[in-house]
Amino acid sequence: MMFDLPDPDTCYTSFFAQSPGARGRIWVGVTSTGIFCRPGCPARQPKPENCRWFGSVHDCVDAGFRPCKRCRPLEPEGADPLVTRLTRALEENPARRWTEGDVIAMGLDPSTVRRAFRRALGMTFLDLARLRRMQAGMGELANGSRVIDAQLEAGFDSGSGFRQAMSRLLGMPPEAMAKACDALLKIDWIATDLGPMIAVADDRSLHLLEFADRPALPRELARLRQFSKGRIGLGRPAPIDQAAEEMAQYLSGQLTRFETPLALHGTEFTKSVWDALRRIPSGETRSYSDIARQIGRPSATRAVARANGANQIAIMIPCHRVIGADGSLTGYGGGLWRKERLIALERQASVPSRAAG
Repeated sequence: MMFDLPDPDTCYTSFFAQSPGARGRIWVGVTSTGIFCRPGCPARQPKPENCRWFGSVHDCVDAGFRPCKRCRPLEPEGADPLVTRLTRALEENPARRWTEGDVIAMGLDPSTVRRAFRRALGMTFLDLARLRRMQAGMGELANGSRVIDAQLEAGFDSGSGFRQAMSRLLGMPPEAMAKACDALLKIDWIATDLGPMIAVADDRSLHLLEFADRPALPRELARLRQFSKGRIGLGRPAPIDQAAEEMAQYLSGQLTRFETPLALHGTEFTKSVWDALRRIPSGETRSYSDIARQIGRPSATRAVARANGANQIAIMIPCHRVIGADGSLTGYGGGLWRKERLIALERQASVPSRAAG
């Protein structure tokens, strides 16, 4: 995050007074314990001389600090009780059709909720609730239910509304997917700590893995529909099961190398860039120019950037490990907030544990 930290005394006062301006902008690394925390951490307040101040989670991990187990600064929900309260309510009933009126009925201010969720998850609560409803509907269709049953499970009163929502997300109406019994490619939903993901696979390989809120997802699915000559439907072949298991292990810091077989759709140049991305060690980053030199095309920096953006296997082909030449976080289809957390997670996993001081 681009934010100039104030002087240490101001950081200390703002951080421990839980100033609204500190949340999401200031993190503390405690030299006596080797951990870092977010504002609002319930742990005992350290002495000023034991504090180092950072403007991002990325910088904390880069400096060798471990995430606190009490405030859990790497978790997307963070320590914000408002976000925690609403996400738990959503998990209890993912098909509920949430409105701003429901938020108000809980005694919460909708604008405050929107800001809190954008800080924590990069999307609003209502956006998240809408995606979870779509997940519920997709699950019903994948199990062979009628479209009307999937519509009701997803909390849609209108059949046309459900069809339009499915078409916007997946690029085709639910009837077309539900009838694709002989599908060459199958689509399913993977729940992750960074938000829901859409996976597409055949019986042997994974063809796509993207966050469900990525704007380019419908275009990517359209290309796969063309590739499969329309033979694309709902289902969960073995590569999606493997991808889901590996993603869970990766996001919990237990896995750094993916073994899910991948099917890549791109030119030879694009595939060479993706291959170079996969060779970036977990916990490290490269610039576009670094990748261009690595593949023997030092003047092709812009083409490398386009190939990086065309990647449709998120995380497993780690385009999030590419940053600007000046060290800044550059664009990422899944959102810069996810990119920052992925880099921080990987760097933390690569930092040897240090005994608390």
